[in-house]
Amino acid sequence: MKPYVFITRKVPEQLLTELYEMAEVKMWEHEDVPVPNDVLKKELERADGLFSLVSDPVQSEQLSNCPNLKVIANMAVGYDNIDVELATSKGIVVCHTPDVLTDTTADLTFALLLATARRIPEATRYITHDEWSQWSPYLLAGTDVHHKTIGIVGMGRIGEAVARRAKGFDMTILYHNRTRKTGAEQEIGARYCTFEEVLKQSDYVVCLAPLTPETKELFDEKAFQQMKDSAIFINASRGGLVKESALVEALKNGVIKGAGLDVFAEEPIRANHPLVQLPNVVAIPHIGSATVETRDAMVEMTVQNIVRTLRGEQPIAAVNLKELGV
Repeated sequence: MKPYVFITRKVPEQLLTELYEMAEVKMWEHEDVPVPNDVLKKELERADGLFSLVSDPVQSEQLSNCPNLKVIANMAVGYDNIDVELATSKGIVVCHTPDVLTDTTADLTFALLLATARRIPEATRYITHDEWSQWSPYLLAGTDVHHKTIGIVGMGRIGEAVARRAKGFDMTILYHNRTRKTGAEQEIGARYCTFEEVLKQSDYVVCLAPLTPETKELFDEKAFQQMKDSAIFINASRGGLVKESALVEALKNGVIKGAGLDVFAEEPIRANHPLVQLPNVVAIPHIGSATVETRDAMVEMTVQNIVRTLRGEQPIAAVNLKELGV
């Protein structure tokens, strides 16, 4: 009997050929609507493999009855939606898709920085709302990016890729990370600093750290108070790293100058979200790795992670093999 695999979101059929050849596959029929919790729980009672997205909670409730489940393959580099410890205790391999989205996400992060600094969305609205009556010297004047200081919090693969882009703008590059990245220091000229030093010295503070219990709401009132009043905050990691009420107050009261946000504490957000209502915020809907090429590569890696695990082989990228003794 073929193993059974459930896919929590509609993805291109042509990318699933190898999975269909070795397994019975059921795919949630919607692309833009998440699978309901009761449906996911029911599918996990039978599934040998799960193809999940970062928006799908796979926690104790969902994993309460999954006797056959051998692999959870997340189509994302992050996996904070999964209770990895519980999955490990049940002998389930947890996989993700690092590397393939690094440059794409770095492109978007730097684009978000540029758009916020130069007020690009605001300038677009200025024309579409027919407000442009004449040219003036300080019309929609933004902030320079070149030769400024960028502070990257979370110097993983994406952080290093953002730093390489910043180098092209002749920026001074500071970073904070759990461990020093001497390779990045030598290659890019990045300088390691404490978290507080990054906040105090940077013109652009870019959040790319993973969401963990230790980093939850890392950017709170105290963090924003330590930043320059001319600083711009960029978050392309996870919304949970930011205390959003503190960010709103910092932006309203001129504690910092602006923010560019790809992620939020609870998603999706609506047009009446307090951050969206602020004129000095550029808000986009969690599209860090959203290019056709990268999404296809992520689907293909997720498929390979499932196929290899179910065949008894080592997956391309798993987060708990050591804990499972593999």
